[in-house]
Amino acid sequence: MTAPIVSVAVRRLPHAADLPLPGYATAGAAGMDLLAAVTEPMVVVAGARVLVPTGLCIALPPGYELQVRPRSGLALKHGITLPNSPGTIDEDYRGEIGIILLNTGDAPLTIERGMRIAQAVLAPVVRAAWQEVETLDETTRSSGGFGSTGVSP
Repeated sequence: MTAPIVSVAVRRLPHAADLPLPGYATAGAAGMDLLAAVTEPMVVVAGARVLVPTGLCIALPPGYELQVRPRSGLALKHGITLPNSPGTIDEDYRGEIGIILLNTGDAPLTIERGMRIAQAVLAPVVRAAWQEVETLDETTRSSGGFGSTGVSP
């Protein structure tokens, strides 16, 4: 089954003029790679957070969000993650997309221009309509949480 294609307006800022637009690495990829539009290398020391520019502004169609997620290779090899993962770009945001990177590793990582720093997934948004009630239906789990189901089958 082929995924539907949704048109997203994108404005490239001057500091991203020579970088490719986000793209899918394979035909089956859910996420598009986001690139660092840094003008000079940026070092993320162990334990630090940085905001990395992408040089992109977007206008999402109504009913969609863009979820920003870590790249598994950066997480495994360098301990780089996104502290607000998944980050959400709302349909009404028109500013530059910035990626907050957190280095949980034990060595600094240098972010170079054009480096793949995160992935973005376009997702539909469903709105909730709260219905306040006096009681909720009972379940086997009930109010158990925070490890109440254990770690083994």
